[in-house]
Amino acid sequence: MRLTVIALLLPLAVPAAEIPKGSHALLKMVNSVSTRTAQEGDFVYLRTATPIVADGKVVVPEGSYVQGVVTHSKRPGRVSGTAELSIRIETLTLASGKVVQMTPTLRSLDSEGTDQKVKSNENEIKQGASKGTDATTIATTTGAGAAIGGLADHSWKGAGIGAGVGAGVGLATVLLTRGREVDLKQGTTIDVIFDRAVPVD
Repeated sequence: MRLTVIALLLPLAVPAAEIPKGSHALLKMVNSVSTRTAQEGDFVYLRTATPIVADGKVVVPEGSYVQGVVTHSKRPGRVSGTAELSIRIETLTLASGKVVQMTPTLRSLDSEGTDQKVKSNENEIKQGASKGTDATTIATTTGAGAAIGGLADHSWKGAGIGAGVGAGVGLATVLLTRGREVDLKQGTTIDVIFDRAVPVD
């Protein structure tokens, strides 16, 4: 009888809450990060843009703090090479103040007006090539050169010389100008996926 009473007084085991493996989380940038200035070891601050839910219950509320770190930053080259930025998400701070270690993988990002993309399973964000912009620059300076050459010489020969000079100026401009940087502005949203379950309570 006494054993039965003791058993009834013991608290029931409560299953620990966790972020299940395969869960997605949408994170929003709190600060801005750019390959123009970012260095390895710089901190990245984010917040959960939506709650993380498991078994119909919120395990991480919206607005929870998330911290990451820059692990690689490479500026675009003047002749070749695109900008690269790698970020590792490291901690999640719950409303209780508890800090949870985690390492989800970056899957995609929503950075309006850019063609920045996440390189699959490498936590690396790459900027798209600037070939279209380069071609436009060369075409514009070629056309301007042809017009100036034609006006100066009043002949097709002058226009041809002007076009050649304009193309040379356009090519020099492209070679001396860096490509586009990776710019993660404040408010940029990043989708991450959890490759393993993460206990949060």
